[in-house]
Amino acid sequence: MKAAGANLFNALVLIAVGLYGYFGVSASDGSHSLTALIPAAFGLIFLVLHKGLVKGNKTIAHIVVFLTLVLLVMCIMRFIKIDEWDTKKYIFLVCIISNAIALIAFIKSFIDARKLR
Repeated sequence: MKAAGANLFNALVLIAVGLYGYFGVSASDGSHSLTALIPAAFGLIFLVLHKGLVKGNKTIAHIVVFLTLVLLVMCIMRFIKIDEWDTKKYIFLVCIISNAIALIAFIKSFIDARKLR
């Protein structure tokens, strides 16, 4: 998978999972957590930066990789803290898998670009 395609896939997954986490999962008192929208916000940022990735802008590529890594670490930390396998844990698992796929694609594209020099 190309880096731009992986970024688009990751962005769409994060938006879907974030919206599901906010609207589909509620606390015991029926309220919704605004922190559930963090993945959706990252997904929107990745969508905005997608055009720069397609054009091959290195600065944007490095920004997207950094943000993907930050989100991956955040999701892993939250995943580890949740003891029971409930909807929240599965949401974080999907975010981890999506970010890991994107990060691998980015690293592969950086290695391929380095080989072409």
